[in-house]
Amino acid sequence: MAGKQDSPTAAVVVGPDGIVSGWSEGGRLLLGWTAEDIVGRPVTDLLADPPPPPGFPEGYGAGPDPTGFILLRHRDGSTVDAAVTTHPLSGPDGRALGHVVTIQRWGRRPVVADRAFEQSPFALGVYDPELRFLWINASSCRVIAHSEEQVLGRKYREVLPEFDRTLFPERDDKPYTDALAQVARTGEPTRLITVFRPRGSDYANAWATSIWPVRDAGGAVRAIANWGFDMSAEYWARQRLLLLNEASGGIGRTLDVIGTAQELAATPVPGFVDLVSVDLFDEVLRGEEPPSGLPSAPGETIKLTRAAEHSTKADAGQAPGVTTPVTHTPGSVAARCMAAGRSTVELSVEPGQGGEWAFGPGLAADPAGWPPDNPVIDASLAADGLTGRITVPLRARGALLGVVAFSRVERPEAFTADDLILAEELAAKAAVAIDNARRYSRERTTALTLQRTLLPQGLPNHEAVEVASRYLPGGTGTEVGGDWFDVIPLSGARVALVVGDVVGHGLHASASMGRLRTAVRTLADVDLPPDELLTHLDDLVLHLAGDLQPTGHFQSTGESGATCLYTVYDPVSRLLTLASAGHPLPLIISPDGRRTPVSVHPGPPLGIGGLPFEATELELPEGSLLALYTDGLVESRERDVDQRTAELQRALNHSTASLEVLCDTVMDAMLPRRRTDDAALLLVRTQALDPHHVADWDVEPDTAQVPRARKLAVDQVDAWGLEEAAFVTELVVSELVTNAIRYGEPPIRLRLIRDTSLICEVSDASNTAPHLRRARAFDEGGRGLLLVAQLTQGWGTRHTTDGKTIWCAQNLSEAERH
Repeated sequence: MAGKQDSPTAAVVVGPDGIVSGWSEGGRLLLGWTAEDIVGRPVTDLLADPPPPPGFPEGYGAGPDPTGFILLRHRDGSTVDAAVTTHPLSGPDGRALGHVVTIQRWGRRPVVADRAFEQSPFALGVYDPELRFLWINASSCRVIAHSEEQVLGRKYREVLPEFDRTLFPERDDKPYTDALAQVARTGEPTRLITVFRPRGSDYANAWATSIWPVRDAGGAVRAIANWGFDMSAEYWARQRLLLLNEASGGIGRTLDVIGTAQELAATPVPGFVDLVSVDLFDEVLRGEEPPSGLPSAPGETIKLTRAAEHSTKADAGQAPGVTTPVTHTPGSVAARCMAAGRSTVELSVEPGQGGEWAFGPGLAADPAGWPPDNPVIDASLAADGLTGRITVPLRARGALLGVVAFSRVERPEAFTADDLILAEELAAKAAVAIDNARRYSRERTTALTLQRTLLPQGLPNHEAVEVASRYLPGGTGTEVGGDWFDVIPLSGARVALVVGDVVGHGLHASASMGRLRTAVRTLADVDLPPDELLTHLDDLVLHLAGDLQPTGHFQSTGESGATCLYTVYDPVSRLLTLASAGHPLPLIISPDGRRTPVSVHPGPPLGIGGLPFEATELELPEGSLLALYTDGLVESRERDVDQRTAELQRALNHSTASLEVLCDTVMDAMLPRRRTDDAALLLVRTQALDPHHVADWDVEPDTAQVPRARKLAVDQVDAWGLEEAAFVTELVVSELVTNAIRYGEPPIRLRLIRDTSLICEVSDASNTAPHLRRARAFDEGGRGLLLVAQLTQGWGTRHTTDGKTIWCAQNLSEAERH
């Protein structure tokens, strides 16, 4: 290292045989050897170990650059890193006489440059390729807490073993010594930020460092140099910004209160704190409005629920999804924060000299000012294993939702005012997300409750079909949709099977679904064919859409439109009649496991208007399996609808006698864990009515045939063992057949069906529909249908393509049904 004056230059004369023949005074000043010591000795005696490249000094001066670098031996045993320049000597005849060698200490520079490097506020250092210290300035000495004399010639890892590890292995940080070794190995410069705790300090510093190789004239790496400066304040400010950026994408990803609380607890660990706990009011967890006030009576505690807790320790914290009750007494820090609406910072350290906080060497002074009453020195934190805690009330839209505590356990750094700002930013972001989740949870619960109320609470028992159903709303984060299904008993032992889907989500979709389901039941009661029913339903949706048009300053509450599949199954003929308004067609699996194709094309969705609907009839074997479903069951981002429909068919082929079990199997197989839409499934196994339970006769259009019709009906009822129903049956057959003969058109047909009730039907070719009226005292007619209505449990009219059918039904006892 250069002294306070320029280093001397040695001049040496070396003969062709390598023997020193001349030695200057500069040689004595530089290396300590006198002319008497050196002259006459081989020049190689000046070389230190390890030896220089072969051929010294012959190898020097052979090229255009006569300067090389070499390690020489001082008389006192030390070594001197020197720059050597050789100049060949020749006689008058051109004969080589040897060399003149000039030697200077390597790095010779003016004194002011020496002082500039020595006094630099940046930490400077030079190391040999083995990472031994060659030189460091005063700033480096302060950083590593060693003097230059203590480290010269020693390896970096021996002096600073703490630099062989990183404080943040989870960030894939590289130890500083690895970076030095990499530059020595590759010869490529590098830059990095190193976070470490200086020796004798419990506080982490961040240093920006540049490392580069120092090469000789031949390009060989002879040393490694570095410089660095303390950028702790900038580094930690950047880390806070990164954490806030992470929180922007990490908090509030799901519309779930507990899930959002868990995101708040996990995001700051371990980059900011070691332990986070989130306590919320029970009302918030239930989606209700938070309490308007806090307990104020002395000794009264505030009851909350710990919705989330996350720690750096694997065995600490709270399991995800688990909640535990907690209480905060009125005098506790959490209670005071909630009551005052202000945050509190607790530190377990005392203020340092001059009123400044002891943030540790290298950390910049706290740039932000503390708010009133902060920070609070609380020595009891150490008993709890904490070095500091920030408690922040969770407030959103003027409502208090709970409280969050950010604690440091492992790291000893005291919180700064900037840390408080960060904690409040995290809490504010999370509070809005939690309140959004609470509001969504309330609306979703309301919509789901409404929808489940509007859906069938229990499917009716019917002799024609065995049914089972499932409805699952979309996963958390999605609104309730408008999927629905229904099973509607019809006249003649038939049953209507319906499934539909209202466009949109939320309360509007649930309410629209309820209106449509009611409309379908009303139209089904009229006993319209499927295609005609969908036509009337389409008109209804168009009217509803018109009612939802915005007027004045009011906006439409949602989309209008729906899809619907309406089917009718007749157990007497085993005919399935169906029509679709934009809805997926049912899957029909025959008893032998084969899929029955459905040739009808789905019509347009409801609400389009002006387009016809097509109906088709299929004759099904007894025991056929029908699957009616909404698109939420088969839609997928990974596979197309045809692939998903094939998967549904495979799921339906599971051999099981229970439709309830099959429903669960299908839902588990088809629905992913994270659903984006609701799904409805209606499984139906068809049954056929015993032919012996059906009797029908043609009736001649002559009133003289009425007694014959009465007798045929009574004989059949007696044959079925329903003697108690014979009297009523005789009366209603007489009235219905008489009306058909008088007011209807041939052909006329009488049919009796023994099902869960005794059904009497009279069909004719007329389209005129009878209606119930009250006859006056002297009227000769008008009492027939009134009598039928009073004697039976139900009657009605259904229109067919060939005319109409008047029917009535008598209830049968449980014993009479079999």
